[in-house]
Amino acid sequence: MAIKVKCFASMREYLDLSEREIGIDGISTVADVWRAVAGDKPMPDNTLCAVNQSQANAAFSVSSGDEVAFFPPVTGG
Repeated sequence: MAIKVKCFASMREYLDLSEREIGIDGISTVADVWRAVAGDKPMPDNTLCAVNQSQANAAFSVSSGDEVAFFPPVTGG
């Protein structure tokens, strides 16, 4: 089984990735998903994460079939 990973805006450029499926082996949290797609690149402190379109943190548990998304911080005026 797999997890779908999506990256938006500047996260897409940072990771050179817009969308990819990864295997679930060894993946149990959002942080694990990040390591699987980012390699040695650290997750910026202000990264917004979502699992199945609901905001989540790096420690949030993930399962096969989930969609995990990474967004840069959002600001407004």
